[in-house]
Amino acid sequence: MVVLGVFTALGGLVALLAGAYGLRRTRRVTAAGEVAQALVKEVRPGAERPLLQFETGDGSVVEVVSPVPPSRERPLAAGERVRIAYDSDDPREAVLLGRERRGVDRGFVAVGAAAVVLGLALAVLAP
Repeated sequence: MVVLGVFTALGGLVALLAGAYGLRRTRRVTAAGEVAQALVKEVRPGAERPLLQFETGDGSVVEVVSPVPPSRERPLAAGERVRIAYDSDDPREAVLLGRERRGVDRGFVAVGAAAVVLGLALAVLAP
């Protein structure tokens, strides 16, 4: 039972850290990043996410894979223009404004924290 508790806690820790990293990255790019209009390009064969093409502040044209997977509610359409925030030091770090997925990252933090607590309880309270 102790081994199960340790593995549960470690799995929860990984989920918690992944969610915290996602929240931190989103917050950093949206707060300090530059805002640009991006053109949604066609989805390449074999890919599930479209490319976003935008011009940086220094005039470079950058293409990045959409940071948001296709959703059932409103997928990105080719030719559509969307607002993004990007890191001026590394324009490949981009956040699609309005679709930041903070809920998913918060879910990872919550589920990860619960798994850590459950795993520690199993490890400590096991006979």
